[in-house]
Parts: sequence; structure tokens; C-alpha cells
Amino acid sequence: MNLNALKQEISSFWDNLSEGWHHLTRSAAGALTRFKPGENSNLPAPAEIDDDFYLPSRGWAMLGGDLFEDDSRLVVRVEVPGMEKEDLAIEVVDDNLVISGEKRFERESTEGRWRVMQCAYGSFRRVVPLPVPVLADQAKAAYRNGVLRVELPKAAPGKPKATTITVE
Repeated sequence: MNLNALKQEISSFWDNLSEGWHHLTRSAAGALTRFKPGENSNLPAPAEIDDDFYLPSRGWAMLGGDLFEDDSRLVVRVEVPGMEKEDLAIEVVDDNLVISGEKRFERESTEGRWRVMQCAYGSFRRVVPLPVPVLADQAKAAYRNGVLRVELPKAAPGKPKATTITVE
């Protein structure tokens, strides 16, 4: 392989890496959620953990979500695995769906040590911007298999609106 071919390969690799990073930051920025140790988190003491990277005050997790819109409603689905539905709180604040809760650490019944701790535990708050006004008092929510589904009727039914922006 000559020097020019190598330069092209490196340039192509860098472009792909850069494009992937930009896509990740645009699409996942809202999904990155901070977990803070709460009163009921039940986290192990640092002396029980051998993971050098474990910091209980710096728990982050991706709570991936989808937002679907049709003529009459918005449907928001957010992945919140490892929780009970009683541990979730849902409210509409201004033009946002706010999901909060606390994910508790489950201790093993045997003696031993934690070698790796990568899951986030504690209290969290995830905000999903809503593109149209909704009738919050008529919303319905269900939680199954680690996915929270919230259906919100639109305040003014109608097709999703697209806006064309002219480039000058």
C-alpha cells in the first residue's frame, strides 16, 4: 500500500468516526441520564467493590426512547429496565414529559465481592420534549418488560406538521 492509499484509508476512517460521533451526540444526547444515589438506592459500600472505575456519585445510563405521533396522539416509549412500575413518576410540565424514579440496587444473598459495577442505580429524571400541546389529564401509561409507554392525546388533533425552511 502506498502513502496516498494509506492517507485515503485514514481519512475515510476519520470521516466515518466523526459522522458516527455526531450522530450519537445528536440522537442520544437526550437519552443520557444521570443517576444520583438516593435514600433507597441500597448501593454497596466502596469497600465491597473491586472495580477501580466505580463511582456511586457518577452513575450514567442511556434511557433510550421513541416518540411517535399520529393525528390524535403522541406515544412516548422509554426504556427503564430493572425497575418496578411503582418506582416511576410521570408528569407533563409545560411542553415536556418528565419521567423520574429510583432504581434500587439488589444485593446478592451470598457473601462475596463485586468485581464490576457498570449499571446505574439511584434517582433519575428524564425529560422528553413534546412537539405539540397535549391533554395531560387524559394520558395513559403502561410498563412492561422494562419499557414505559405513555400515550398522550393531542390538545388539537391534526396531522404532524412539517415546516420547510428556505436556504438563502
